[in-house]
Amino acid sequence: MNTQSPGTDRPRARSVRVDGARVACWESGPPDAEPVLLLHGYPANHHCWRHQVPPLAARHRVVAPDLLGWGESDRPLHLPFDYDTEVARIGRLLDALELDSVNLVGHDYGGFLALGFTEAHPARVRRLAVLNSRAHATFTRRWYAVFSLIGLAGRTPALRSAALRLPYAALHRRTFAPLVRAGRLDARLLDGYVDWMDTPEGRRWLLHYFGDYRTPPRPELRRRLGAVTCPTAVVWGRRDPYLSPDIATGLAAAVPGAELTMLDDAGHWVMDERPADVTAALLGLLDRPERPEEPATHG
Repeated sequence: MNTQSPGTDRPRARSVRVDGARVACWESGPPDAEPVLLLHGYPANHHCWRHQVPPLAARHRVVAPDLLGWGESDRPLHLPFDYDTEVARIGRLLDALELDSVNLVGHDYGGFLALGFTEAHPARVRRLAVLNSRAHATFTRRWYAVFSLIGLAGRTPALRSAALRLPYAALHRRTFAPLVRAGRLDARLLDGYVDWMDTPEGRRWLLHYFGDYRTPPRPELRRRLGAVTCPTAVVWGRRDPYLSPDIATGLAAAVPGAELTMLDDAGHWVMDERPADVTAALLGLLDRPERPEEPATHG
């Protein structure tokens, strides 16, 4: 249910049901305008797009959900969170929002899902933007090991008891500390990203999620990059400690007509670190004409 009338600056909050669970969403801009769906990354929520939403909403209906399990959405322990299910769940989210097709923008984990959804359901994606995401590939060596170990703990009963006692919120705060010190992320927003991890329910869900998560590269996504025919933008902070810029250049080279924006003095959280440049890249993508009805075959 909307809590804010159209045309105001404040996003309109609503909830939809996906797989029987509540997904919290925030909408901005004209309700009848061309839609843009913004998918946040790990472990953020819809607030990571706070700099981009107002300018995008000047001419578009912008929808920023908290993905199932994150932010203010439900954290169901009975639902699966493997990659194929999560990709298909984006389609069910669109159905719940009554959107046939969208301009799809994803950062980090959201970009990972956005790429898979675009490849699986090309008719539902008008334009695609991927920002600092593992996409078809995976993490740098250190973070590959970290996420693999958490996933192993989530899948292994003998390890789960000890893993449930780890201080996940504090560990995540350490990774965000440089962003907070630089004034790029408000401490209250960081609370919203990680405080729920301090609860027993939050820790159980986090391990449930990682139990279904797989860290290796996705060769099937790589093979289908040449078939992505919608206008595509790849936006990247080169100094990302988690994800190599080689992923960005590989995406831009493999997706026909993709435009690459490489930000040399930014890291993983490009929307916070270089908000104006990210916004400009997204507005540029939205200005590009949609693909023709019968695109040429690539590869």
